[in-house]
Amino acid sequence: MRTFRLVIACPDRVGIVAKVSNFLATYNGWITEASHHSDTHSGWFFMRHEIRADSLPFDLEEFRRAFAPIAREFSMEWRVSDSSQLKRVVLMASRESHCLADLLHRWHSGELACEIPCVIANHDELRSMVEWHGIPYYHVPVDPQNKEPAFAEVSRLVREHAADTVVLARYMQILPPQLCREFAMQVINIHHSFLPSFVGARPYHQASLRGVKLIGATCHYVTEELDAGPIIEQDVVRISHRDSVEDMVRLGKDVEKMVLSRGLRYHLEDRVLVHDNRTVVFA
Repeated sequence: MRTFRLVIACPDRVGIVAKVSNFLATYNGWITEASHHSDTHSGWFFMRHEIRADSLPFDLEEFRRAFAPIAREFSMEWRVSDSSQLKRVVLMASRESHCLADLLHRWHSGELACEIPCVIANHDELRSMVEWHGIPYYHVPVDPQNKEPAFAEVSRLVREHAADTVVLARYMQILPPQLCREFAMQVINIHHSFLPSFVGARPYHQASLRGVKLIGATCHYVTEELDAGPIIEQDVVRISHRDSVEDMVRLGKDVEKMVLSRGLRYHLEDRVLVHDNRTVVFA
């Protein structure tokens, strides 16, 4: 079913829900899903509505014009999108294939409603897998001594392919601050949940030596501060002394795939609202 997704964040006050509901009812808008959250800490209110597009007498642009006076009245930060207009997602990877392969499979099978115009990687090992899906593959090596030309090319490719979202599917390079600012809240990353406890190489080996009982993963937006962006999704799996390092790596990859795919789905469906460095996720 084609829907319009109305997402709102604004200072909390009486009458917000009534005003929005009355607006939709006036135009015979059929609400299929409604989510609200009042944050007493920040004093902000968050809302997400899905409305059947065929119940409304206007298109997306006319919706925006009609709703604008209400948005001004309540000082809203808001957006409305059409579920039939698929977001364009550029995937980035290095050598590890598990996250990239999982997203490609979900896209290929129709589980992820998006377009994937290309994959960008700093190594060439995953080319055949990507091109089997009929997706262009761009190999952009990164010189450790001078990374600027590579990231300039990455920026060019992202713009050329009109990306709405960039997903770092185990892309093992740190994006420069300029790139983070240019694509703020458009870049999604995944990392293991040991950070910052086990930084650097071989985190699972470090964790095994400490006898950890939980391993997990975090999906978040990328900011200039490494691995400190607003968190979209997290999950964990319990382990014990019986699990080898190889078991931990396998289980860790499984949870990384699940967390990244869920986080991306929430983003694609406009379920994530960012305020300061926190998120409200209407899952």
